[in-house]
Amino acid sequence: QVIERLRRIASAPEARGLLDDVAVLDGLVVTHDTIVEGVHFFPFDPPASVGWKLAAVNLSDIAAKGAKPAGALLSLTILGGGDWEMEFLNGLEAACESYRLPLIGGDTVGLPEHAPRVLVLTIIARASGDIPSRANAQPGDNLWLVGTVGDAAAGLAQLRDDSRASGPLVEVYRRPVPQLAAGEALAPVAHAMM
Repeated sequence: QVIERLRRIASAPEARGLLDDVAVLDGLVVTHDTIVEGVHFFPFDPPASVGWKLAAVNLSDIAAKGAKPAGALLSLTILGGGDWEMEFLNGLEAACESYRLPLIGGDTVGLPEHAPRVLVLTIIARASGDIPSRANAQPGDNLWLVGTVGDAAAGLAQLRDDSRASGPLVEVYRRPVPQLAAGEALAPVAHAMM
């Protein structure tokens, strides 16, 4: 019911019916993702990997539209003395540098003791042509899959079994790689992308 209510409110065509991972506003692609401690990352995950992951999940949405990142807004919640957040920012900064994503603003807010961390990033990107939606696949289309399927799920399973697990699958779970170049190459010929 909540999602249906949101769809009624977000009735502008730019919202794409809330059926896509992005909004499209005057040729700009906008995505907004939240990650929550205990839901999207473990409390014991290294803070730098959480920073990387927040950028990567947003950049993946941009990649699925063949767009290039133009800027990001960060909503950073601060809990305690700020040591965790400083490490988190190291990971976020590494991702921003790796993918040429400038941080252009955002907001900070303090959390009460024992609250889970809630971190939010919005990315604005530029598209050079048509922006494929998730919903325009056509009969006879080829299905292309970029990247390796299942590695992150295997890393997550390892961490659920042992919080000290390490190795390549754990790294894929903690530091996903957005497929920006593949997205740019495929967007001009794709009917649908996600």
